[in-house]
Amino acid sequence: MDNKQSAGDVARPGISIRAAEIVVAVILLGLGGLVVFDSARLGFRWAGDGPEAGYFPFYIGAFICVASVATLGQALFGKQRNSGRLFVEWEQLKLVMSVLVPALFFVLGIQLIGIYVASVAYIAFFMVWLGKYSWIKGVTLGIAVSVVTFMMFEIWFKVPLFKGAFNPLSVIGY
Repeated sequence: MDNKQSAGDVARPGISIRAAEIVVAVILLGLGGLVVFDSARLGFRWAGDGPEAGYFPFYIGAFICVASVATLGQALFGKQRNSGRLFVEWEQLKLVMSVLVPALFFVLGIQLIGIYVASVAYIAFFMVWLGKYSWIKGVTLGIAVSVVTFMMFEIWFKVPLFKGAFNPLSVIGY
């Protein structure tokens, strides 16, 4: 679908495809450069007994850098650079961020308080905020899901999942 504006259309605010390509290319160039740098630190040559530890990551990182530079060059100097086509409108981006930002906090919560307690908070938050359920329903279902998951992994399968740096479950012996 073409996002170009016709004469009678109202301009839609958002992020252009060009801007998105530039941002992604720069981020990937940085990540590829980090891989190349660290692979060089580990050794990226072919030694007498085979490849050194950074051999394959070095070439993958170099490939990512080359592809990123090509994408960046195309976004900056290609013939489509002034098309003004939208990648995403601000309202759409807000919807995506309303899911992405809490997911990032969930991942951080797993690191700090473990998967079970973080899951209770994550499920309850989404039920109340996006689902418009009451706090009692959100917290109750969050606890129920985490208890069932805990029972399944910790008790039945004997597979411990990550409890977090602060392990709030240590009060019940886990």
